[in-house]
Amino acid sequence: MPNDNDGRSAPRDVSRRHLFKQVGLAGAAAAVTAAAPGVVTAVAQTAEPVTTAAAPKPQAAMPAMPLAAPRLEALETLTAAEADTLEAIVARLIPSDENGPGATEARAAHYIDRALTGPLRGSRASYAANLAATDVYAQAKKGAPFAKLTAQDQDSVLADMEKNGATGFTPNAAAFFALVRAHTIQGTFCDPYYGGNANFVGWDLIGYPGIRLAVAADEQRMKVRAKPERASAYADAGFAMTGATKGGGHGHRP
Repeated sequence: MPNDNDGRSAPRDVSRRHLFKQVGLAGAAAAVTAAAPGVVTAVAQTAEPVTTAAAPKPQAAMPAMPLAAPRLEALETLTAAEADTLEAIVARLIPSDENGPGATEARAAHYIDRALTGPLRGSRASYAANLAATDVYAQAKKGAPFAKLTAQDQDSVLADMEKNGATGFTPNAAAFFALVRAHTIQGTFCDPYYGGNANFVGWDLIGYPGIRLAVAADEQRMKVRAKPERASAYADAGFAMTGATKGGGHGHRP
């Protein structure tokens, strides 16, 4: 990954703040476009939970509702173990915090898993080998698979990977960290057509109003936030007429 070391000797933060500092609003907004051929992706999903009937119980006061959980779906290429590790990684790269939902709610892992079944399938082997290597290193360094560690220990493992201090990776830990980080950003801020940015949480996070063909004069004023466009670019009739809704020639599908 690009070397942006600011000279500090301590491990670099892999938090949302550090991510946005490096990527910037313009870089994140650029990720809303289609994933380019040759860029790797992968995703984690799980089966729908099974509900069972239970005897009626006295009603109690409803507890405060947490952030909405992402929709659970069947995996397309990842194994259950790989999915657990990847979900845990993306959750720490762009975490849910006081600023709002993160990569988990945006379904960034789903974006990655889905892309690995298409034109990016050449990176499937890298994910298989290096997600396993992540768990092996986490077990050796912290005493448990990555998904079972505390958030603090997960950040420590990711910092080792980013600095290329973690062992057992192919071709090396820093390369895999950069790969997953790039795909997490893509999955969080992409057009929802590609399987990420669920419910437009990524666009809301950076204040991106959505794709539009025209912008009114009052929306161009400084300090005026344009009304969000809650629609994929591929939902536009112009794309339908050109056949872009079938993937734009990149092998993607709704």
